[in-house]
Amino acid sequence: MRFYLVDQILEIKPGAAIIGVKNVAMSEDVMEFHFPGNPVMPGVLLVEALAQLAGWLEASESDFIRWFVPDTVRRAAFYGFARPGDQVRLEVTALPHPADGRRAYSGVGTVGRRKVAAAEFEGPSLPLMELDDPEAQRRLFRRLTRAEEW
Repeated sequence: MRFYLVDQILEIKPGAAIIGVKNVAMSEDVMEFHFPGNPVMPGVLLVEALAQLAGWLEASESDFIRWFVPDTVRRAAFYGFARPGDQVRLEVTALPHPADGRRAYSGVGTVGRRKVAAAEFEGPSLPLMELDDPEAQRRLFRRLTRAEEW
């Protein structure tokens, strides 16, 4: 099952940083079980949202030839909860490349002025065509950045 955790991309500085948002909705399946009667967005999904945003940064920088896929979380910390109705602001910054063909990023998720998650992660930059249809991802990117209407 494929799921997207970035609802909008607000700003991009090619090769350097990207900002997006994740709207937390009660209708997301995971909310039923995490936690019953007190739904919160799982921290691991906040890290995944940051990693997906790093993928969009890599794709846009490479003209949709490459995509970032994390394979190592260097560190992750959780400071609070993202609950249904919250909008999580996701900010990802590129770090120096740890090795040829690999990328590293740091990211922070905030709700209002409250930090809810932070992580550093790394992984390979892979050919996008091996993972997905580059043109389909290009179209989705235009929608996420509001360069194209639905």
